[in-house]
Amino acid sequence: MAKLVILNQGMTGRTFDLNVDRTTVGRVEENTFQIADSSVSSRHAEILLRGSEVLVRDLNSTNGSFINGEKITEAVLKPGQTLRFGQVELKIDDGQPVSAPPPPAPVSASAPAPAPAAPKKSVDATMVIPRGVSLNDLEQSGGRPVGFDTNTAFSKKTNKVNMWFIIIGVIVFVVIVAFIFYLINQAGPSSK
Repeated sequence: MAKLVILNQGMTGRTFDLNVDRTTVGRVEENTFQIADSSVSSRHAEILLRGSEVLVRDLNSTNGSFINGEKITEAVLKPGQTLRFGQVELKIDDGQPVSAPPPPAPVSASAPAPAPAAPKKSVDATMVIPRGVSLNDLEQSGGRPVGFDTNTAFSKKTNKVNMWFIIIGVIVFVVIVAFIFYLINQAGPSSK
């Protein structure tokens, strides 16, 4: 049975047995083979077992899928080749000694190459949450929204209360000072 072995430091030796026909690879837990690395997309690729072949299909990932350094959309992974999802490198281990891959078959000029299969469109469960106002909205508005200054809940309050407080305070102060002078004048003549 074939298995994938991660080669990156920190994950070295981590393996995943390819024992089902379709294995999904990605960063989130819903994948069959989860690789918790920021360079791996949430739904990065799928690995399909086709008889003795291991077919790798990229699922429009952000950082791509590569076999021996070449970007792929769909390709057969052979023992000894290096598979890379984002920055995570893996090798296939089928339990047999690694042999050199056979040379590619010559391409005849008369037979057209088969077109690669179009990748399936997948729905990403990522939800986009708007955060505030966009720059375009600000540029189009030309300033403050209509009615911004007319909102009565936040209109400027008058200072009538403060004015009355000051007037009453001054009157009380004058009365106290006058009362003190009265007491001083009353105490002054009786001591003589």
